[in-house]
Amino acid sequence: MKVLVVEDSPSMRSYVTNIIETEDVEIVEAENGFEALKTLPHHKFDAILTDINMPDINGLELVSFLKNHPVYKTIPIMVISTESTEEDRNRAAALGVEEYLVKPFEAKELVTKLRKLLG
Repeated sequence: MKVLVVEDSPSMRSYVTNIIETEDVEIVEAENGFEALKTLPHHKFDAILTDINMPDINGLELVSFLKNHPVYKTIPIMVISTESTEEDRNRAAALGVEEYLVKPFEAKELVTKLRKLLG
């Protein structure tokens, strides 16, 4: 299993990868949406975890691109964000996001949602 982690904060990206590497997944990191788009053609991802608030291409723009692209539209996506309102969650769900995790979060919660995402 291969997971793309898209997060502009190096400390949060490290935290997420340290938690999910215990799940026996290969992790590819991108520090923003633009870098994620450059990475996509070189890998076959089983899931994508993305922040919302990032420079250049934000997480929702990335999700919109992915869910409207014939090659990437079936990849399950989890948003991990400080954006916690019902409106934020609904906007992400409307774009096709399968899981939504609000920062700060417990490691166990991230693992549970990732396992659900990977089926």
